[in-house]
Amino acid sequence: MSWNPAIEPGCPDEGGIDAIETLIVPRSRDLGGFEVRRALPAPKRQMVGPFIFFDQAGPAELLTGQGIDVRPHPHIGLGTVTYLYRGDFHHRDSTGADQIISPGALNWMVAGRGVTHSERTSEAARKGPNGLFGIQTWLALPDAHEDVAPSFEHHGKDKLPMIEDEGISVRLILGTAYGEVAPAKMFSETFYADVTLEPGRRLPMPDDHEDRGIYIVEGSISIAGQTFEASRMMVFRPGDRITVAAGDRGARLMILGGATLSGPRYIWWNFVASSRERIEAAKAEWRAEDWGQGRFDLPIDDRAEHIPLPD
Repeated sequence: MSWNPAIEPGCPDEGGIDAIETLIVPRSRDLGGFEVRRALPAPKRQMVGPFIFFDQAGPAELLTGQGIDVRPHPHIGLGTVTYLYRGDFHHRDSTGADQIISPGALNWMVAGRGVTHSERTSEAARKGPNGLFGIQTWLALPDAHEDVAPSFEHHGKDKLPMIEDEGISVRLILGTAYGEVAPAKMFSETFYADVTLEPGRRLPMPDDHEDRGIYIVEGSISIAGQTFEASRMMVFRPGDRITVAAGDRGARLMILGGATLSGPRYIWWNFVASSRERIEAAKAEWRAEDWGQGRFDLPIDDRAEHIPLPD
């Protein structure tokens, strides 16, 4: 899924400072009821480790009967992560998965050679006022795994490792960090975690990963004496020891990264690939709408509509 699908993803602004390799200032877009901020891809930073797409959706408040409806649409060459702070989504996909995702839990869908999915606010949530606040990310797959069979994993928040100290809480969503290993199957070295810091608390970034970044969801942090507010992403130089300190309101962060891939990726609409030819082939199959006969089918219980290939 993309909160804000686009043929050529709009890039956020970028700036650099001495203590940080890249500072990314996401651009926001109003989608009629909720706002989306996109941090990746950026002009000079397509990826952080395998992470190639990073959107914050909300926070937004929806009235009774309202909800978000992302119709069935395709992906290739990536894994998607939906992580919510507030609200829920009913996920259905062409692997047969049918799952409600709630705050703190993980939906990990691997598109591989091709998958179709939808995400909609659940019927239960629509019965009253409901909210939406979360992060959607895509991870590009390494060359050797671009054509794996699509798959889906769900892990409740009680199954994700927690690293806690006084005033510090880290939920490991994907990969390895701080001596813990998250349960979802990864295809390259990765870490992704939800961090909450009380005011003044300090967090060292993992130093055993090649590429590392931070996105500030709420509050503020200081790094090397410089303060950064919410809705900023920082990418650090490999090997540097980095510690961040929460500001006087505390902070909520997403930390992310891992090993870089063998080369850049092409990205068009919801497709990610190591070659333009792979994307052109996927475009042709989605346009043909020959469900179940090639790489794409529609979710079993969500077949009445789909998003057509953009012109």
